[in-house]
Amino acid sequence: MDFAWTPEQEAYRTRLRAFLDTNLPSDWDEKSNHDPGSEYVIGFAREFCPKLAAAGYLVPHWPVEYGGSGADPWHSWILGGEFNARGEPRSYQYLNVNLVGPAILDFGTPAQKAHHLPLIAGGKVFWCQGFSEPEAGSDLAALSTRAEKIPGGYRISGHKIWVAAATFADYCFLLARTSDDRHAITTFLLPMNTPGITVNALNSLTGTNAMNEMLLDGVEVGDDCVLGTPGDGWSVVKSALQNERVGAPVFTAGLKALDHAVAALRRDGRDRRADVQVRLARVRATLTVADLLASQVVDGRAKGRPAGPGTNAARYAAGRAMHMVADFLGEFCGDQLLANEDQVISKVYRRAASSALGGGAAEIQLNLVARNLLNLPKG
Repeated sequence: MDFAWTPEQEAYRTRLRAFLDTNLPSDWDEKSNHDPGSEYVIGFAREFCPKLAAAGYLVPHWPVEYGGSGADPWHSWILGGEFNARGEPRSYQYLNVNLVGPAILDFGTPAQKAHHLPLIAGGKVFWCQGFSEPEAGSDLAALSTRAEKIPGGYRISGHKIWVAAATFADYCFLLARTSDDRHAITTFLLPMNTPGITVNALNSLTGTNAMNEMLLDGVEVGDDCVLGTPGDGWSVVKSALQNERVGAPVFTAGLKALDHAVAALRRDGRDRRADVQVRLARVRATLTVADLLASQVVDGRAKGRPAGPGTNAARYAAGRAMHMVADFLGEFCGDQLLANEDQVISKVYRRAASSALGGGAAEIQLNLVARNLLNLPKG
């Protein structure tokens, strides 16, 4: 792959940055706290995302007929990096455009596409993701939420946890078991105003509305809410998780936090200490490795190659890099963290805790790398 950005890609980044500079308020960092789930950011995103859509900066990687620009995956990658560095002003619409929308494009019926895709491409809805459960985190085959077949649809009961954005989402991308077969899982496009759904917010270091539990008590949905073939949700899930595991360069926020940390250390001369410089070099090198591994995945998408175990390696590297950023911030910028005086440093430190969990825990990624990339035997 060519590691240099093309002139067209550089021009796209320049235009995007200019758009953000114009449309984000001057006090964005202070008001947003770089927390995509805060009430301020949610309210801002409801007005901002339709502007992004109108300007072509929400779903550029989607086909033109569904509201996109037909751009290659690099445009989405550049866009995701710039939004991450700015504290994600889309709030949780990242999930809509990079995971749910592509899944509907690949597996949706004509009616599902006609209903959902214009809403997502227009920046008018929020989605949450109902995958994990108290006894089924990264091992999705262990989930116990059950969808019982009834005339014309399904009755769903169960317990989901760690559901980001569930307190304000319009829809849930939900997984439920439809038989006793371990792999008979079905994907549902569930309206969150359906009777029987209860959402409870959970306190979390990662931010407001970042983690919630969702209780489903006899929730009835129609057959038209099933995405893909009933019982074959794994096909949908595997496609969706590839987009989640390498969906946006999360390490751009880590780089920005390091820049803020160095500026703080420079004010009292600590940036010249040998231990600081050595640790900083190691962290930046790890972020660069994560960037290169993720770029290989995006390059494969741009060239039409099927997803492979390199996605798992890239996801693990990104989580590891963000943990190293957090360790650096904790050791050398503890005073800023305690005073909460720099929102970029504070939020990156807090959100790093979950950076190796989304899309499957680090242990899951390493197992997949060992089995599918290194061809190591089990055990």
